[in-house]
Amino acid sequence: MAMTVHDAKIAIGMLARGDNQHDVAAWFGENQARIVEASQGKYGTTEAAHASELPPKGPPGVKGRFLHAFVEKALAALKADNTQDAIKQLEAGLERYNRSE
Repeated sequence: MAMTVHDAKIAIGMLARGDNQHDVAAWFGENQARIVEASQGKYGTTEAAHASELPPKGPPGVKGRFLHAFVEKALAALKADNTQDAIKQLEAGLERYNRSE
């Protein structure tokens, strides 16, 4: 996957925020060398994206596992015809995912 200028800005912003380089690489499904190249301007910019454009801080794998658990609970609630509980589970999962941990 080739990084775009927009991807590079996000990666640079994540690094500037203090994210671990391997977490940034994992977010993009890239190896750490691509993230180093982005920080060096090899994708057309050294500008960081605004903080409001950045994904939540923290390792995406852990966040994904937590979100997966909430989605499973929401699906079970939908299958039991409990829409309100499903909505609560999805909202809780999204809130947890968006925390900067």
